[in-house]
Amino acid sequence: MPEVITKKEIREATSRMKKYKEGKTNLERRIIENEQWWKMRHFQIDENGENNSKKSKSAWLFNSIANKHADAMDNYPEPCVLPRSFDDDETAKQLSSVLPVILEQNQYEQVYSDTWWYKLKQGTGVKGIFWDKTKLNGLGDITIERVDLLNLFWEPGCKDIQKSRDLFCVELIDNDILKQQYPDANISGNGDGEVSKYIYEDHIDKTNKSLVIDWYYKKTVTDENGRTDTKVHYVKYVNDYIIYASENDIDYAQRGYYDHGKYPFVFDTLFVVEGSPAGFGYIDVMKDCQKYIDELDWAILKHSKSASKKRWLVSQNCSINEDEFADETKPFVHVTGSLTEDYVREITLDPLEATVSNHRIAKIDELKETSGNRDFSQGSTSSGVTAASAISALMEAGSKLSRDMLKSAYRAFQEECYLVIELIRQFYDEPRTFRITGEMGVQEFTAFSNSGLVPQAQGTDFGLDLGSRVPIFDINVTASKKSTYSKMAQNELALQFYGLGFFNPDNADSTLACLEMMDFDGKDKIMQKVQQNGTMYQQMQMMASQIAQLSQIISLDHPEMAQQMMPDIQQGQQQQQMSVPKEKTATKADITKDVANNMANPE
Repeated sequence: MPEVITKKEIREATSRMKKYKEGKTNLERRIIENEQWWKMRHFQIDENGENNSKKSKSAWLFNSIANKHADAMDNYPEPCVLPRSFDDDETAKQLSSVLPVILEQNQYEQVYSDTWWYKLKQGTGVKGIFWDKTKLNGLGDITIERVDLLNLFWEPGCKDIQKSRDLFCVELIDNDILKQQYPDANISGNGDGEVSKYIYEDHIDKTNKSLVIDWYYKKTVTDENGRTDTKVHYVKYVNDYIIYASENDIDYAQRGYYDHGKYPFVFDTLFVVEGSPAGFGYIDVMKDCQKYIDELDWAILKHSKSASKKRWLVSQNCSINEDEFADETKPFVHVTGSLTEDYVREITLDPLEATVSNHRIAKIDELKETSGNRDFSQGSTSSGVTAASAISALMEAGSKLSRDMLKSAYRAFQEECYLVIELIRQFYDEPRTFRITGEMGVQEFTAFSNSGLVPQAQGTDFGLDLGSRVPIFDINVTASKKSTYSKMAQNELALQFYGLGFFNPDNADSTLACLEMMDFDGKDKIMQKVQQNGTMYQQMQMMASQIAQLSQIISLDHPEMAQQMMPDIQQGQQQQQMSVPKEKTATKADITKDVANNMANPE
């Protein structure tokens, strides 16, 4: 087939990428500056170009971001796949077991953690969900990676990344490595200056590196029925050498590289801004306040150091041996001429005004307020608050911002899981074996392929072909790793339910009515279990009543047979009584309830 992507298209794409890079210059400058604030190197060079690396620096900003990250890791997400059709229930159960394994194979917890650090610092975390043909000895598999915003370029002014005309993801690779991989390519690039770089601790030489560009773009096609569809295509190239182009590949020229028709990147924005898919983070909010705190700290420290070191005013009319005067080990200091207090006088410094330290404390409180990192969110409380319930209420109220951030992260995680499912639908043609965790934590092995995800034929009706149906799923995201405090609260709730008789089959109806009004994690499972126990208890009572009736009939018609069966019947009744929990002592409320039931049901 003729090549659609040639050197001409590559040069045009590179020209657009450079324009995209110019459009995000301010964003890149802010990202690099924020990284210096995160490393507490923001005072190395001041506005006048002077080196102030020894200037005092405090970690209030760092502490706030670290606490936000800890909240995110305490609520690590876990997917649960739900079917939209009854026919897809089994496939949804398999996906719920397989998805966590795919995430684990990609070390997703580390990717999740790194993305959260980046999101809190720079305002936007980006993950890429790709299909890597080189995995599993050429069989291919899904890859999930964190993507640096400095290496990503999109159309300026575009808020939704999926609406950008092109999307470029770049990487610098050593020239000698590229020459080994692609001997036919003309590799002679100089990557220094092509991509913005952070201010590293070490010197990094980029002169012998070339820019390898992953170019994604969308193309609208029309079929023979006049229906339009958007296809996403992929090109990988270095300099003018095309490593791969999906439109030049006969297998992907018409269908696109990814069937889902989206760019394989998910943006998780902290604080949104208009006209850009990238937002701003906590460093942008807190760095001015942190700057004033550091300057006040430095002023107080300088004054304290000056006040702690004694200095003297010495008159030129009095000849004092300055070496002996400065040496504290010398017991005698020689003076020529007369000596009075007018000739030698100590320099005294007035103490700093209280407003300086008060203003510093006010700035610290301001930083805590603007970042939502109050003392309650860290477990400490102000004076006067000692009750556990009050502390818990304050911690719950102080975690509103964290819950809001987690919801946005869960929405991004949900989109990532949808992309993973679409890649499974497209590429998992052969069954693959996964080690999953079954019921009660038992380790199991299951084979899974895309057979339940591809379009399903609907057969015919009245001689008409009903076409095919594409299985669609919903994803419910929950927190798989919770804090110690939330686990203790959940365990305490279970003990309270047990002590109140919630799991007594006699109380199944009242327990279900009470649980219906409550709201806590895992409520549905407990309601199902209570209902099952209540149903089983009613069935056992009915069976006991039938056995008693049968035993009466047998005792009337066959006394000798009844005498032989009596020990077995008594043993069965004893086992039934042992299997049923003992009833609680009847209270006045229980007696009133029984009387009301008898009046309502006289029979």
